[in-house]
Amino acid sequence: MTTAEARPTEDPAVQPALTAIHHVGITVTNLETSAVWYERVLGIRRQFQVRHFRSDAGGYTIVLGPPDSSFTLGLDHHPANPGDRFDATRTGLDHLSFAVASVEALHAWVAHLHSQDVRNSGVYDMEGFPVSLVTFCDPDGVQLELIASHG
Repeated sequence: MTTAEARPTEDPAVQPALTAIHHVGITVTNLETSAVWYERVLGIRRQFQVRHFRSDAGGYTIVLGPPDSSFTLGLDHHPANPGDRFDATRTGLDHLSFAVASVEALHAWVAHLHSQDVRNSGVYDMEGFPVSLVTFCDPDGVQLELIASHG
């Protein structure tokens, strides 16, 4: 990386602003299995299904999200996917984290995950930071995280 690449824009008025993460797309091995799991475990619902934009390869996405449309999660099918399980040590997504309102909400999530037979870490504090977490994996091994700030 050159010095120019490492340096932030000196005039913040020149830098365009990001406002939020709009959606995340995750490639899965079995689209229907994953969609049903995310609906059941996270309580997000199918919004629509769409072919991959400008692609003749036959891929498509099931888009899920909460009723308030605050974010969407795309579960992607790629015909060329050989069915490999997720590996956080390879270049790409490491994990996906969702914020929850409180540490008490994390405990409620743990109870819910247990009721859905989803193995999880239980609530734990992140050493050196004022947050607590719960981690678990989707059917393809993608690590998901729920996080709450203390106080």
